[in-house]
Formats: sequence, C-alpha cells, structure tokens
Amino acid sequence: MTYQATSPLRRSILLVEDEAMIAMMLEEYVDTLGHHVRGVASTLDEASEMVRTGGFDLAILDCHLDGEEVWPVAKMLDERGIPYILSSGGSISEVPEAYAQRPMLLKPYTIGTISDMLMECMAS
Repeated sequence: MTYQATSPLRRSILLVEDEAMIAMMLEEYVDTLGHHVRGVASTLDEASEMVRTGGFDLAILDCHLDGEEVWPVAKMLDERGIPYILSSGGSISEVPEAYAQRPMLLKPYTIGTISDMLMECMAS
C-alpha cells in the first residue's frame, strides 16, 4: 500500500525515542508521509534542549526514556503550545492527568497508525 502525505503542509517533527531502531523506523514513516524529522532525542536532557531550541511543529514522545519519564518535556511543550503525541510499549503504569487526553501511540507502530495520529494531532 502506498501512503500519501497526511497533510498538504510539510510538518517538522521532533522524535523523542531512546531505542535507535524504533527511532529509525519512526523517521522513515514520517518521511514517507511527507514530513520532515527535525531531530531525534534519546534522553531527557537532549529532548529538553531541542524543545528550548525549537524549530519544529510537533513532537512524538516516548513515555519512558532509559528509565526516566518524559513528563518534564511534555510540560515544556504544553508551555510553548506545541502539540505532541505520546508513545508507549505498554509499560507505563499511569499517565498523569495533565497528559491523559493526549493521543497515545502504542507500539508496535504501523505507518497507518502514525498517519492517523499525525492527522489527529495536527487537527487539534
């Protein structure tokens, strides 16, 4: 099946993912869907710095980065009004109430799921 860009606008996306293979797959899906990966962060410090620097339209955040929860980065994105999608392999025990209404992408990903989530995130 051939996928088209999810939007006529090319979006710049920050990926926050600590597993290299998953980050590479996400990057490939985002590119295939007609968007651009602005950067990939694998730690909270890298993600925080990239959020401070900016230059992207939305983010996909893995909820757990090498044993640390991503909520401080989510808070920074909220403060800047930047939309984001949360992602998880099912290992999160509880999403804090402040983030419970955010779209949640569950692993394993498919390009169709990524496409749907990006459209949902861009529409809100």
